[in-house]
Amino acid sequence: MKGSKILYGVLSLVLIGFLAFSLNDSSHPETIQAKETNALKGQYHLDEVIKIYVPSTYDVDQPIDNTPYVNQSLETFSNMFGGATAVEGTGAWVSEDDQLVKEKVTIVYSFAENLDKKSINAVVAYAKSLKEDMKQSAISLEVDGKMYFIE
Repeated sequence: MKGSKILYGVLSLVLIGFLAFSLNDSSHPETIQAKETNALKGQYHLDEVIKIYVPSTYDVDQPIDNTPYVNQSLETFSNMFGGATAVEGTGAWVSEDDQLVKEKVTIVYSFAENLDKKSINAVVAYAKSLKEDMKQSAISLEVDGKMYFIE
């Protein structure tokens, strides 16, 4: 019994010491920089991302080959931000009659150094023109993790 009390006492001191050391250790700041490995430190990087979701339907429900619209989006984003990437995916939502509706979608995205008012307005204008060209009720636009529906 006496040995158990000593063991618990020693373990408590070790735990308290560990916690105190962890709280006072300023050599490892808990920031985004702490996530960067030594190999990435000082490397050029882009902090912001903008994505446009190109549907594979025309006039809401008529399947089409969206390749021309994807190519146009890649060119537009590349001209605006210096480069772009397209990724195939499947989107889904629940219709008014509780049916799952799925469709192919292509996400075109660019990373940017600074998404200022001028560049955001240009992308929104492009999304509106894409919406009109493809006869959609809205086009999805994602900016830094926030989804917008451009109507």
